[in-house]
Amino acid sequence: MDNKSGSEYRTVRGYQIANYQENKLTPAMEDYMEMACRLCLENGYTRINKLAELLNVRPSSASKMIAKLSELGYLQYDLYESILLTEKGKETGTYLLSRHDTVEQFLRLIGNMNPLEETELIEHSLNVSTVLQLHTLLDFFAQNVAVQESFETFKKAAKENPASPSL
Repeated sequence: MDNKSGSEYRTVRGYQIANYQENKLTPAMEDYMEMACRLCLENGYTRINKLAELLNVRPSSASKMIAKLSELGYLQYDLYESILLTEKGKETGTYLLSRHDTVEQFLRLIGNMNPLEETELIEHSLNVSTVLQLHTLLDFFAQNVAVQESFETFKKAAKENPASPSL
């Protein structure tokens, strides 16, 4: 089979391992960075127990991940359990929040019934250019209300008269 994209086919896990070896964050690390950034932007700092609570993990798991992210230079962690973003962490976390918001807005636009859960499942697999393209599409719809209304009408008609078999 001819691969026209120029990259190798891999399993999802294979792509994750390759990205990690290229010093990219794992999906779990991204989740922690996204939440840490959200909380630090709201409060100026966060704590292990708050991250653990919001991510539905044990404090010991959160502590281990915060230590890794601190070693990589994304976070500062002190003896009083205050977690702060470094400049690198703020830049990365801000992008991750923006990516999350863009994907969730897109899923809402297309009528997804559970946009938060699906965003959490797919956001890690999107590269920067895809996120920018989704953002551009969302801007297009926002600036062209008539087109968005036409799309909504089309979606409603398609739902009532599906052209393809149900999945």
